[in-house]
Amino acid sequence: MSKGKGVGIIPARWGSTRFPGKPLHLIADKPLLRHVWDRCRRARKLDSVIIATDDMRIANAAFEWGAEVALTSPKHASGTDRIAEVVRRSKAFEFIINIQGDEPLVDPRLIDKLVEKLQRDHKIDIVTAAHPFETAAEASSPHQVKVVVDLCGNALYFSRFAIPFPRDRSVRVKYLRHQGIYGFRRKTLLQFVKWKPALLERTEWLEQLRALENGVKVHVLVTKHGSPGVDTLADAKALEQKLARARRSGVSP
Repeated sequence: MSKGKGVGIIPARWGSTRFPGKPLHLIADKPLLRHVWDRCRRARKLDSVIIATDDMRIANAAFEWGAEVALTSPKHASGTDRIAEVVRRSKAFEFIINIQGDEPLVDPRLIDKLVEKLQRDHKIDIVTAAHPFETAAEASSPHQVKVVVDLCGNALYFSRFAIPFPRDRSVRVKYLRHQGIYGFRRKTLLQFVKWKPALLERTEWLEQLRALENGVKVHVLVTKHGSPGVDTLADAKALEQKLARARRSGVSP
């Protein structure tokens, strides 16, 4: 097993079309981004957790609660580009986990599993996660990304459509929802951001297809459940209610 260091990087930006200022929106008296950071700090396989942002409002708030912050360029097109800038500055980390800043219930155990997979299997350069949809109807939404995997657990394709298509209705299809978390080897991440988006990525608007189009295997860890993202104010209110119910019942969400 490789003993290389692992880092969790949370890209965070202020500007959001549907939810401006989302990272600092208070949920249960705590900024959304801090919920994510707190969960990441519970992962045992991370040597460091860094918030990568181009906004001083986010940076100052994160400094106040003790987070390590990396200021990045405001010109980045994606969170992956933002974390690559942080990684480029330091050669200390071999395994990089890209953690979405709007998934406040991200599972620390999943983060550990991603790092462990990269440590144990040198043939894997990118690892991500997926879980079954509760209903087939949920898989029809273009806002939920689907993935199909081969018999070795590697991604065959990601799509906004419900895949695979069940031509034979007697065949029971298990649709997998892709979770927006990635583990990269350092060299793979830095190469990934150098490639330009090709046809499939531009068609689906899914950055992960860039890896497949360039022949990089993306291993998928299939979990029983995923963590809900916060895309809108309604999502934030629903999460606050969920946390309140969990506190009353004494159960950790």
